[in-house]
Amino acid sequence: MRDSLRRIKHMIIKEFIQIFRDRKMKPIIFVTPVLQLIVFGYAVTMDVANIRSAVYDLDKTSVTREIVRRFESSGYFRIVAYPGSDDEVRHLLDKGDATVVLGFDRRFTSDLEAQRRPSLQILLDGTDSNTAMVAAGYASAIISSFSQDFILKTADRTGGHLDVRPRAWYNADLKSRNYNVPGVIAIMVFLVCLLLTSMAIVREREIGTMEQLMVTPIRPAEIILGKTIPFAVIGLFDMFLVTLVGVLWFEVPIRGSIPLLSLATAVYLLSVLGFGLFISTISRTQQQAMMASFLFFAPAILLSGLMFPIENMPFIVQLITYLNPLRYFLVIIRGVFLKGSGMGILWPQFLALFILGASVVVTSSLRFQKRLN
Repeated sequence: MRDSLRRIKHMIIKEFIQIFRDRKMKPIIFVTPVLQLIVFGYAVTMDVANIRSAVYDLDKTSVTREIVRRFESSGYFRIVAYPGSDDEVRHLLDKGDATVVLGFDRRFTSDLEAQRRPSLQILLDGTDSNTAMVAAGYASAIISSFSQDFILKTADRTGGHLDVRPRAWYNADLKSRNYNVPGVIAIMVFLVCLLLTSMAIVREREIGTMEQLMVTPIRPAEIILGKTIPFAVIGLFDMFLVTLVGVLWFEVPIRGSIPLLSLATAVYLLSVLGFGLFISTISRTQQQAMMASFLFFAPAILLSGLMFPIENMPFIVQLITYLNPLRYFLVIIRGVFLKGSGMGILWPQFLALFILGASVVVTSSLRFQKRLN
């Protein structure tokens, strides 16, 4: 047992020396995740602001001007034109000069004051469906708020009314960055560790040092541990590094336990390193390993729930997502960051992640030993 631990230790030291001796590897390990987090932290957002808008106002009263003022002051809409005809409205939408057009009927104010249903048309450029849906939601909220204020001013004060005050928990300002940055952190750690593990073992085979290792007393299991433990340490370090950037740079709150996040990362890396080891067993060159890693990486992101809700996917695809470690880790990291959730809430994700990771590591290790033999 002591000899085995000594051999594993020497393998780990050898692996660290080999990693840090390569000058190109240092920026890939320590700089690239931070730069990618900063870039994607700003780029991956569903917040929409300064939407180009036009106002087609046939009523031209103080009421319609107040609604337009509310649209502008919200920060979501920027009025760029005041068309005077239907053709001008169509021209603005066709050219893409306006994404939203507010259309007020000639009797809008009189119908509103007479408690009849006024005619307010909102035209949206649906070529960008995400922006159109978000813009429609913003517009509906602004109009609903104005309608409620108007009713309160004109209705009988003796009558009752509903005072609706929505409140968002865990992300009070509804910033999509608070939702996306933890997901980007998980993806950066996933990518770095997957690539390093899959390519490092193949590199040993390419340069012929794997045969040299096999003639030594070191066992295949010790080779696997000596190869994967350094990347697990690097993965944990990268996790803390990008988490620090996410908290300090993007001001994403972290309300949960840091030790719990560390434990979750360790269990998460078990799966990631297992998949990297499996890719190394089916690849003969580093180029093949890199291509296989990206072929696995892209579907893993799409099927993780980061961009598209898993509940909206076809049933067969939902079943496939259970084999994706990102699915479980995203729930854990967002729960720790935003909700401050503990093990009592997150234990199903921990258990699923551990079972998946252990299964992948065992399968990959057996295949790896078979190839060495």
